[in-house]
Amino acid sequence: MPSTSPDLLPETTRALRHRLATTQVSARAPSLVAAVVRDGRPVWLEGWGSVDGSPPGGDVQYRIGSITKTFVTLLVLRLRDEGRLTLADPLDRHLPGTAVGEATIGSLLSHTAGLAAEPPGPWWERSPGSLRPEVADVLLDDPLVHPPGRRFHYSNPGFALLGALVAQLRGKPWTEVLAAEVLAPLGMTRTGPHPAAPHAEGWAVHPWADVLLPEPIQDYGAMGPAGELWSTADDLARFAAFLLAGDERVLRADSLAEMRAPASAPEVSSWQSNYGLGTQLLRRGDRLLAGHTGSVPGFLATVWVSHDDGLGVVALANTTAGIPIGGFTADLLELVADREPRIPAPWQPLPQVDRALLDLAGPWYWGPAAYGLRPLADGWLELGSLAGGDRGTRLRPAADGTWVGQSGYFAGESLRLRRDESGAVTHLDLGTFVFTRRPYDPAAVIPGGVDEPGWRAGSPASA
Repeated sequence: MPSTSPDLLPETTRALRHRLATTQVSARAPSLVAAVVRDGRPVWLEGWGSVDGSPPGGDVQYRIGSITKTFVTLLVLRLRDEGRLTLADPLDRHLPGTAVGEATIGSLLSHTAGLAAEPPGPWWERSPGSLRPEVADVLLDDPLVHPPGRRFHYSNPGFALLGALVAQLRGKPWTEVLAAEVLAPLGMTRTGPHPAAPHAEGWAVHPWADVLLPEPIQDYGAMGPAGELWSTADDLARFAAFLLAGDERVLRADSLAEMRAPASAPEVSSWQSNYGLGTQLLRRGDRLLAGHTGSVPGFLATVWVSHDDGLGVVALANTTAGIPIGGFTADLLELVADREPRIPAPWQPLPQVDRALLDLAGPWYWGPAAYGLRPLADGWLELGSLAGGDRGTRLRPAADGTWVGQSGYFAGESLRLRRDESGAVTHLDLGTFVFTRRPYDPAAVIPGGVDEPGWRAGSPASA
């Protein structure tokens, strides 16, 4: 069986192989291939089963289904970062006549637009795309099944619309845009809308007998952006490395981080799965995985990454059902993370620092609550609760001299330095939250300066 494991311990490699083999056998999948990515490259890749008489290697193509949605999201966010659109824009502003009302581009990316899950007509993944030649053909007469923005409801037609949006604004098919703007920079030469040898055939396995039924390989037409692409374990490993480390040629770092921030309200307060922008999120204990699963007739696929562990895992199979592909792939990642925990890079001081930012470092107080502010590389700031609260955030510098929150409660909010007449910083204003150098600083604006006597000694009853 093809295998690479230049860095993993032998016992880790054997455990991965055992999990791979038992999954392929128990699911009776014709073939299954998986890879683990660490430090920007595969450290294990192995196949089980057979494609054209041999165990599959990293160059064998499989259809990746809805992982296509993550690629389409990159194209939309590139347009956003260029100023061609905003996520708050109604789709109809850029793609007139789509009959989705005020559904926004952002809500389509996060599956909160309220659109129906599937297009009209026969099962689109098993029928020719020619049945729906135009983008309007992917929508029901009344395409909204929920009020836009109200709840998460997975929608394949929503991503068909986003692919059409990319084509409209770029003036060429979304697949050509993807090849030029994402696949070529990342070196993903074996990813595209059509299979090229060597590739796996798609199969359905009989539930009660060890026999196979070939699945039709259809051109999805207008529905292509929802699940058209083919790829390989080698290429998806490159994609996992990109999701972990980024690549400014493809997408800004803050936009890549935005993709994995929860964008829809969970059904319960403590969620186990969620969705960002074109990105699925899975919580496994204290570990958060980001990526996407894929499922179309004949094929299953997953890409997961864990930023805290610095690990990515991909898996591809040519069977319609039988493998809980997202859970299987997450198991592989956890197996490596738990057996071989990440070894951090050596600490090093910042190569340079703005003296004005250094003066801001240290404790700040929102009322009596203590926070710490730290300057980071490239002018970023990090604000965190010293009591372990959840209202901290990293802040990206903006052109106007402010900083913009990147996560949590303060995501999108601006931090401004407030100064006195001499130019000295008196307090920080983060979305109207005032942070001062002393708790409830009496000289500061509200929340300071409210009670003239200020802090006092004694019990509450005698105060």
